[in-house]
Amino acid sequence: METVQTAVWVVAVLVALAFLFDFMNGFHDAANSIATVVSTGVLKPGQAVVFAAFFNVVAIFVFHLSVATTVGKGIVMPGIVDTNVVFGALIGAIVWNFITWYYGIPSSSSHALIGGIVGAAIAKAGVNSLVSSGIMKTILFIFVSPLLGFLLGSLMLVAVAWVFRGFRPRKVDKWFRRLQLLSAGAYSLGHGGNDSQKTIGIIWMLLIATGYTAAADTAPPTWVIVCCYTAIGLGTMFGGWRIVKTMGQKITKLKPVGGFCAETGGAITLFLATAMGVPVSTTHTITGAIVGVGSVQRASAVRWGVAGNIIWAWILTIPASAFVAAVAYWASLKIF
Repeated sequence: METVQTAVWVVAVLVALAFLFDFMNGFHDAANSIATVVSTGVLKPGQAVVFAAFFNVVAIFVFHLSVATTVGKGIVMPGIVDTNVVFGALIGAIVWNFITWYYGIPSSSSHALIGGIVGAAIAKAGVNSLVSSGIMKTILFIFVSPLLGFLLGSLMLVAVAWVFRGFRPRKVDKWFRRLQLLSAGAYSLGHGGNDSQKTIGIIWMLLIATGYTAAADTAPPTWVIVCCYTAIGLGTMFGGWRIVKTMGQKITKLKPVGGFCAETGGAITLFLATAMGVPVSTTHTITGAIVGVGSVQRASAVRWGVAGNIIWAWILTIPASAFVAAVAYWASLKIF
């Protein structure tokens, strides 16, 4: 009886830790959803976070759980996962998120979690514990998502410039201030749909490993889904203001038309990735789209030094969070 009670307590703590990560994900990545709409002056910061949080949660009704399946069953061999691996993965992701938030670096919460899972699994059972197809798909989209965001954002701006070439700038600005609400809503929808599912996936992984959910189940419990979408929405409402400035103004100066194009290009990328079950980085996606919009105006419009620093953070995210996760895994062996 004592063992069962202890197991329940451990699982409850880890689920709470996962919800904390999900909240931090929304908090950390709020800038991805609201930076453009705030920096262009279309919405005030307080309005923007409530707006984005609403669409984060509404995503529960839009997307299938393809990303949750990839994270829950497609990164690590099922027999490898235990409470120590999950603890290590979450600590690795949370620590890296806190460090990058503190320094205002828009890194990827998604890849921090993937890196955490990888690091903890390797610490327990070596490289052979990983599912190569899931890892390769995730790594591939580290490059694909910002490039696709860049391409779609720049093409959108070129198309808009051509269509509205005979209109007065003030009139175009007025229209796109309204249209940017649609693009910001779509991007926040994609953000909630892709990112909340990563936490759903790791809780699902935990419940399967501890016997609270059957491995044959085709979907995680409903309470997990609802709580994860709610947690990321609450995190977005509190917002990571340190990163908003970097995303909204330091990379390139944005006007409503540019914000619309960047958000629309990013939203399309997220919708495609979520449909394919790929856990992509919303940070990579919107950064690529913003750089694409800025580079269409002129190459000097992009502050390439800032963009370069962000790319270094992207490169370091998976190995850094994996290292922290491995240390946390070894430490947890004395706790659980």
